[in-house]
Amino acid sequence: MTVIELVGNAPHDQVGIGMVCPFDMALDRELWRWMPESVSLYFTRTAFIDAPVDVELCRELNDHDEIARAVRNVLGVGPRSFGYACASGSFVYGMNGARAISNAMIAAGAAAAVTTSEALLRALDALGVGRLAVAAPYTSTLTGLLCDFLCESGRHVVRHAGLERDHEIWTIPYSATCELIRMADHPDAEAVFVSCTNLWTYDILALMEAELGKPVISANQVTAWATLADAGLVAESLPTHGGLSLHGGQSLFCRAPRVA
Repeated sequence: MTVIELVGNAPHDQVGIGMVCPFDMALDRELWRWMPESVSLYFTRTAFIDAPVDVELCRELNDHDEIARAVRNVLGVGPRSFGYACASGSFVYGMNGARAISNAMIAAGAAAAVTTSEALLRALDALGVGRLAVAAPYTSTLTGLLCDFLCESGRHVVRHAGLERDHEIWTIPYSATCELIRMADHPDAEAVFVSCTNLWTYDILALMEAELGKPVISANQVTAWATLADAGLVAESLPTHGGLSLHGGQSLFCRAPRVA
């Protein structure tokens, strides 16, 4: 391809989305995979905390001053929306805690903001899911708080399963995550939620949906969808068939319109 041809195929104008992540977020690439070519992600992290992934760490991640600082770090490039890409850090204090994080981000200058836990509730609303199963890599105490969060929102968790992992969750292989999803599933569950933005899920969601015959949604997936919706790039309402990801491995988000 010549330089002239490259100029003729100049990139589309980019829409920016800010992603506030905990210090140990290792899956930037997974969130990028949910994005259309018209989107640039601007990652920003909170300060390092030397502690295992447990309830106390997740409470420490609720430092609104740190989250606001992270937001301000990327305001200069004009993100259209922001996500707080952490499930446990946003559900650990219940629905009010999740809302307080979003409010802190907006107070810091975000045009729109959503946490992973709030994105999950929006996705469940869009899918019409009231009864679900929960698959989480966390310790049992942290998984219990996720179930409490969902119950507070009016959902019913019919079964949950965990891996009791408190470190390096990003190293968990797909095979272990698939088995975790199978353990969590229940005939009464209308969907399965796979928690933790530090757990690889992108390549297995459609496969597990096909195997279980119901939507299987993940923390990174709902975070990506909600931030894209807030940026005006995808619809808030979703088709009822196939969940947030479509069978055959095609993501709804990959079909998001490019910005002219």
